[in-house]
Amino acid sequence: MAGKNQHVVPDGNGGWNVKGEGNSKATANFNTQADAINKAVQISKNQQSEMFIHGRNGQIRERNTYGNDPFPPKG
Repeated sequence: MAGKNQHVVPDGNGGWNVKGEGNSKATANFNTQADAINKAVQISKNQQSEMFIHGRNGQIRERNTYGNDPFPPKG
């Protein structure tokens, strides 16, 4: 079973949070988006889940899968 998807989101104070999907509180807070992405990648690989990177405007700008992603798709 896959773990929670991880989201890298702005924290509103100039930093970046890593949040598990559906969580109200951040798992971790960082000064730079790069540091937050590194932590989110670690968690996503450990939980075999997806990671979503949001821009400052809140829109998803990138996503990566670290679980069972059958690519290329069968069929």
